[in-house]
Amino acid sequence: MGIPYYYSLRNLWTRRLTTFLTAAGMAMVVFVFAATLMLAEGLRKTLVETGSHDNVVVIRKSSSSEVQSGIDRQQAAIVESQPEVAIGADGRPLLAKELVVLINLPKRGSNKPANVVIRGIGPASLLLRPQVRLREGRMPRPGSAEVIAGASIARRFKGGGMGETLRFGMRDWTVVGIFDAGTTGFNSEIWGDGDQLMQAFRRPVYSSVLFRLRDSPEFEGVKQRLEGDPRLTLEAKRENRYYLDQSEAMARFLRILGVTLTVIFSLGAVIGAMITMYAAVANRTVEIGTLRALGFERGSILAAFILESLFLGLLGGVAGLFCASFMQLITISTMNWATFSELAFSFTLTGAIVWQSLLFSLIMGLIGGALPALRAARMNIVEALRAT
Repeated sequence: MGIPYYYSLRNLWTRRLTTFLTAAGMAMVVFVFAATLMLAEGLRKTLVETGSHDNVVVIRKSSSSEVQSGIDRQQAAIVESQPEVAIGADGRPLLAKELVVLINLPKRGSNKPANVVIRGIGPASLLLRPQVRLREGRMPRPGSAEVIAGASIARRFKGGGMGETLRFGMRDWTVVGIFDAGTTGFNSEIWGDGDQLMQAFRRPVYSSVLFRLRDSPEFEGVKQRLEGDPRLTLEAKRENRYYLDQSEAMARFLRILGVTLTVIFSLGAVIGAMITMYAAVANRTVEIGTLRALGFERGSILAAFILESLFLGLLGGVAGLFCASFMQLITISTMNWATFSELAFSFTLTGAIVWQSLLFSLIMGLIGGALPALRAARMNIVEALRAT
């Protein structure tokens, strides 16, 4: 004969204060656990969505990012001549030879300097990135000292707003447009005419060549040809894979840090749950003896207390997730370890994080309630009924 589940719920409600305090401790641990996973997922999503599966990034071999890469004009011309490169409506290849460099800009308010990506673009750069749209102003004119800034740059850095002036490369550059790239990393970049930026930074080579595949399955063929060509020292990656590789190191660090902190904090939460359940057993000794006398078996007593502890963990998990969900309203910035530039991104809550957090809270509840439940199940009927 089993004990109804509402018996466990009733006992949690009867001890409202201790239930609240214990659940609050568990909620704090789940909040830290979920927020860390959301942070890592937000970083991964921002970088992965920056790239397109049908675009190919070509950089110098052994370069982990465009900042470290260099492609001379002859090599860029060979890449442009590949038959797999898609042709645009105007009859020109959907290919952009780009320059990527880092500059140092002060932040608004704090005046604290941070690295920012400057990207020298070509005529096809915007066509290759449909997720980027001009929100305000216009595109830079070819041959001019004009730039457009990502929405995050315009909001957070001095000189990055519409009509403002930036000083770098021994020249003044006027911001003539603000672009919005959604949740992608392009929001943390400044774009200008590639040829003008190459002159300003005295860079005779491109950082990368980006092109659209004529047909997506042709990637392996063009990759093997480019990487096997003795005239070239280049490697080709799908654009989304390129940005995913950039996110892996930082995301892995955040997950390890989060799990470490969570394990430390969870020990306190588990001990709190254990104390709460031990107190519940001690206060209900006569009640447990009565249940045993009525014919309820040890397994039923054990299951009732385990269920009570699981309810406690679930309550904490739901509360922790509820609080963590509001973190999605916050945008933070950190250094992109691959480019050493600042990258802005938001916390991201996914279905996987929800079930992982709830499972973690249930495990905390199970561990915290296991020993007290065993103690309750092993009580002698006579001794329990004699307790006062």
